Amino acid sequence: MNLSWLMIIKSSHPMSSVGWTRAELQSLLMPKLMGKGTNMPHIHTAPNQHDHTVTGYVIRTDGDQPRALLHVHKKLGKLLPPGGHVELDETPWAAMLHELREETGYDTNQLSVLQPTLRLHQAEMPEVTLHPQPLLMNTHDITPEHYHSDTCYALVVQEGPRHELAAGESTDVRWLTRDEIVALSSEHIWDNTRASYLSLFDRFLDEWELVPASEFSAGK
Repeated sequence: MNLSWLMIIKSSHPMSSVGWTRAELQSLLMPKLMGKGTNMPHIHTAPNQHDHTVTGYVIRTDGDQPRALLHVHKKLGKLLPPGGHVELDETPWAAMLHELREETGYDTNQLSVLQPTLRLHQAEMPEVTLHPQPLLMNTHDITPEHYHSDTCYALVVQEGPRHELAAGESTDVRWLTRDEIVALSSEHIWDNTRASYLSLFDRFLDEWELVPASEFSAGK
């Protein structure tokens, strides 16, 4: 998940963060940054370091119109796509697959990943492991001195998930149409999340091709 601990503190602390010194903000944010009291500890915890994260923008196409997958984040209350940290012993693609299984219940063999038609293929470079090309990559701040560099994949499903959600995951999962996403206020969805899904609806579903997710190795 892409967490903003500053927003959590601002909404839950009796004082406004306006006027706080940098040191005061750090003293409040550091316990969260170190993973205390959360089930998603950061991996790199020194000032100005980056954690690598993944996000999956999932579209379901078996209904009357395409729908985007979002769930309500249990702390932020925002609608977010599934995702999480890339652990030190896994690839970004492996992280994406396990986050999707835990947070949505989808198996790898239920997923297709959208890929540009002009791309390199595994057979062209057998000495390395090729992973899917992401929809986009971005970097955003989580605290004043901690960042997430996020690899975002575009995925398509044509059926419901085969598995239950993992324990502790948000159960408020929603499938929203393009119009429903447009109608959401910024209180309910980040602007970059909205823009990413709208680009999927308007461009990438037609311009990129579907490739079974199982064709890509999750290994090193």
